[in-house]
Amino acid sequence: MKIIKFFSLGLLIITAFTSCKNENSNTSQWRGPNRDGVYNDQNLLKSWPENGPELLWSTEELGNGYGTAVVSDKKVFVNGEIDSTAYLFCFDLQGKLLWKSPYGKEYTGSGFSAGFPGGRSTPTVVENLVYVLSGTGKIVCFETSTGAEKWTTDMLSDLRGLANEFGYSESLLVDGDIVFCYPGGAESNVVAMNRFTGKPVWTSKALADTVSFCSPLLIKLKERSVLVTFSIRAIFGLDAKTGELLWSQEQDTVIYGTQGNTPIFANGNLYYIGDSNGLVKLALSEDGSSIKEIWRSNEITNGTSGFVLVNNNIYGTSANQKLKGVDVNTGALSDSLRIGRAATIYADGNLYCYSRKNEVSLISLEKGKMEKVSSFKCTLGTKEALAHPVIGEGMLFIRHGKALMAYKIQK
Repeated sequence: MKIIKFFSLGLLIITAFTSCKNENSNTSQWRGPNRDGVYNDQNLLKSWPENGPELLWSTEELGNGYGTAVVSDKKVFVNGEIDSTAYLFCFDLQGKLLWKSPYGKEYTGSGFSAGFPGGRSTPTVVENLVYVLSGTGKIVCFETSTGAEKWTTDMLSDLRGLANEFGYSESLLVDGDIVFCYPGGAESNVVAMNRFTGKPVWTSKALADTVSFCSPLLIKLKERSVLVTFSIRAIFGLDAKTGELLWSQEQDTVIYGTQGNTPIFANGNLYYIGDSNGLVKLALSEDGSSIKEIWRSNEITNGTSGFVLVNNNIYGTSANQKLKGVDVNTGALSDSLRIGRAATIYADGNLYCYSRKNEVSLISLEKGKMEKVSSFKCTLGTKEALAHPVIGEGMLFIRHGKALMAYKIQK
């Protein structure tokens, strides 16, 4: 139970006056182009053979880690920990290692947390630069072509941060010339830096609260852009230009403070899953300065498995081992399917779910109801199966500890 608690669309809805689209058009990042688990790949297989789609290549040299891969400019980037050192790996689409760059000490933990060594975050690639964060708080910017280091900063020593007991898990958000990070210090709680130099642009006290495992979301409104993320106790929004705290909502209780799911924004509404508040719908004011709760539901409760919004339904797995659909208008349960606890993404009419028992499932939504059409078990890898699946260049990427597998899923 401790492990579970710890790590515990086809039609993408876009409002007339808001957007979550990144200013940098060539950005590859955590959970897809808009950080919402929706991938734009088309012409994907509608079913798989009994043993799964064709395995194009695999590697077992990543070391420990739970971060996902990202695909950019015919390259695959993923991080890992080997002998306490953090590495960023770059492969080509055939699985050939192009370069491997160390970037300091990686998180290894102590006591109970020592059971979860390795990197947690996902690299962020913008044009010819890639940004990574180690579990010990080191941010590094590398050249994508060579793996050469451009700049580095330490969130603990340089930005006066304070990590939680399991280290840092945030996947960095880049927009325009800014990279946002959450050091967690009392004064420098959240920091915006120049992405070409690493120099701070602004620092914010925000809530002066401890970091969670959440990777932030940027909501672009007509009047301002709002940076949304979780502290260990609350969801909050900052003015992305100044760092001013605009609003927050505390969780009813704090269990382990995982808060690992990036919120989703659509049609003026913000959706999130909290440790104790469950699935919540908030209306965001037109200027981004305030929120109003519309409904909350206990149908979907997970700390780190993610969720997606497709065709007016929120889909995600819950503690009772079921994949559920929740109507975004009412918060009522619309569908349910038992598949186990699983990280969930969406592409081309299907949900892709990677369970903690190493099973990958293909769930069709084309008939208006969830239908499990195919599944297979991954045989490679180590430790817990907690990384989210990734789709890119017609391939499905599954990371399981030291292993990364690339499956052909395009027709």
